[in-house]
Amino acid sequence: MKLRFVAATLLFLIPLAAFADDPPAANPFFEKSSLPFQAPPFDRIKDSDFQPAIEQGMKQELAEVEAIANNPEAPTFANTIEAMERSGELLRRVQRVFGVLTQANTNPTLQKTQAALAPKQAAHRDAINLDPKLFARIKSLYDRRQSLGLDAESKFLVERYYRNFVRSGAQLNEADKTALRALNQEQSKLTNQFRNSVLADTNASAIVIDDKSLLDGLPDSDIAAAAERAKGRGLEGKWLLTLQNTTQQPAQTYLKNRDLRKRLYEASIARGNHGGDNDTKAIITRLAQLRAQRAKLLGFSSYASYNLADEMSKTSENAIKLMTDMVPAATAKARAEAARMQKLIDEQKGGFTLEPYDWQFYAEQVRKNEFDLDEGRVRPYFEINNVLKNGVFFAATKLYGITFKERHDIPVYQPDVRVFDVFDADGKPLALFYIDCYSRPNKAGGAWTSSFIGQSRLLGTKPVVTNNENVTKPAAGQPALLTFTEVTTMFHEFGHALHGMFSNVKYPAFGGSAVPRDFVEFPSQFNEHWAMEPSVFANYAKHYQTGAPMPKELVEKLKKGSTFNQGFATTEYLGAALLDMAWHSIPADAPLLDVNAFEPESLKQFNVYLEQIPPRYRSTYFSHIWGGGYAAGYYAYLWSEVLDDDAYYWFKENGGMTRANGDKFRKMILSRGGTEDPAAMYRAFRGRDPKVEPLLEERGLTGK
Repeated sequence: MKLRFVAATLLFLIPLAAFADDPPAANPFFEKSSLPFQAPPFDRIKDSDFQPAIEQGMKQELAEVEAIANNPEAPTFANTIEAMERSGELLRRVQRVFGVLTQANTNPTLQKTQAALAPKQAAHRDAINLDPKLFARIKSLYDRRQSLGLDAESKFLVERYYRNFVRSGAQLNEADKTALRALNQEQSKLTNQFRNSVLADTNASAIVIDDKSLLDGLPDSDIAAAAERAKGRGLEGKWLLTLQNTTQQPAQTYLKNRDLRKRLYEASIARGNHGGDNDTKAIITRLAQLRAQRAKLLGFSSYASYNLADEMSKTSENAIKLMTDMVPAATAKARAEAARMQKLIDEQKGGFTLEPYDWQFYAEQVRKNEFDLDEGRVRPYFEINNVLKNGVFFAATKLYGITFKERHDIPVYQPDVRVFDVFDADGKPLALFYIDCYSRPNKAGGAWTSSFIGQSRLLGTKPVVTNNENVTKPAAGQPALLTFTEVTTMFHEFGHALHGMFSNVKYPAFGGSAVPRDFVEFPSQFNEHWAMEPSVFANYAKHYQTGAPMPKELVEKLKKGSTFNQGFATTEYLGAALLDMAWHSIPADAPLLDVNAFEPESLKQFNVYLEQIPPRYRSTYFSHIWGGGYAAGYYAYLWSEVLDDDAYYWFKENGGMTRANGDKFRKMILSRGGTEDPAAMYRAFRGRDPKVEPLLEERGLTGK
């Protein structure tokens, strides 16, 4: 069973005088870390270090770039492109750490710093991207790229630089550059406001429970965790149901109290949409308008057209067609699923019509009835540490020969964070891996992968990669038992981590997951397949108390249920992805839109509107597209799924999970980063273009 679609600018240029002059010696960012792999020295880093370090980093990078742009020598690859790749070392170092902390462990000081820096950072990017002298040098190299005698990676880097600068506005006239700077500055501010508003409203929308009997059906471990969360907020003797980032909430699967399920669901869908300081409607409607206006300045009819021109899909029409072609099968399957649940409700004399907040609860009952599969029976076999070490790590060792050793001498930013040395098959150090598993109020929702240090042979750096999950932290002395969806999420995010760890590129611009958005999910979704591979599954699916393996009959039920509820899962994903495309297909002259009218109208336009299945993310808390880099790109999970299922079938056709197959995938996909066109990269690996049939089969949408 695969996890599907759970596991990345300004009015005025800032004068150099606006930044700190000489950096204070005490700031730990002003020198390379002496820790292994240059890992961040969190025992020395203070919140107050970030702003001066980032400002000094921008100052240094601008000075370096100005020297490149004003170099009296004729432009060469070395004195222009390679020099650009070497520039900004301090800024790169501090921004990576700041980016991780503001997502995973933020606080009012960091949020204030983030707000203060957002317009400055946007202006800084424009100061570089809109520099006419710098662009002239890049264009000169681009025009002569065929005669420069460059290797393939260097030639592709020249092309990448030229394309990035053009897409950033380098060819605009001065009036349009001024307009672009203004749009970029406003966008940076609003994006930051959206992130903070969603986090604040998600925390404020948690449900406080006074009567434990209302939690009937919820597993004991979840009830204990809810009590711990309440205690953490000073609500002794109560229980707190917090929200995850998606529309539907996990607790709805178990709660027998229908009114409480409804309260939880309504709290979820109301985020950012009920007035007050955290309402996001004005933010997102203006962001959509800004992006459309920016796209028009750059010569595109919509932001979707602008964004997808640089992706594998190339056009919004191609992405929309992939999704809408799946809508009939997905919605038909979803309606059949709803009918089965309604029949069950009627048999139980419920006396009501299935509502969105009932879906998870009755889907679980149908699953028990049809597959005799109870989530409560499954979870004791998925203890988090066992899943990590004997599942996720074991699969990576089996495929690629890499090994892991936990270390406790590396400082971390939060006590629950764990650090592992990663060794290559020859025993040499390969990477450093951090994992931050548990949810907390100051952590963004969902799961994601970042890095503190990227791999580059030019800079002599090796990867320091992080995985973030949002598993409920158990009460003291209790185990963290996962759902199988959470298990698959861990495999998913580690697929991203492998993409970073195996990176073997010269230039930092190409490192790890520096690939088109609709290719970046390919390695992560591919890695999900190994969660159910028999030899891997048997190694980690063991009872947390007895160590006994999961009984064969339960394993078979889990396999048979792998496509259960896929009508719902596919429909809620398509709803969100098509909603994203609708927001980013508006023209530049469109007025500010009414969110609560635009959303259902768009879903109806794409024939994906089902009252019982709202989008996986409603517009007002759709963090992927308004604050997470997936604008006009949420379709990428589906595009990548075509690749990952097709690649998995190559493995099945060629002996399965062998070291030889793993080494080929590592060499031809995971190590290459963004060094070539991804379609050509995949074609070289597979021997042909991908086919969609494996995806349909894996999702159970073939009608078989």
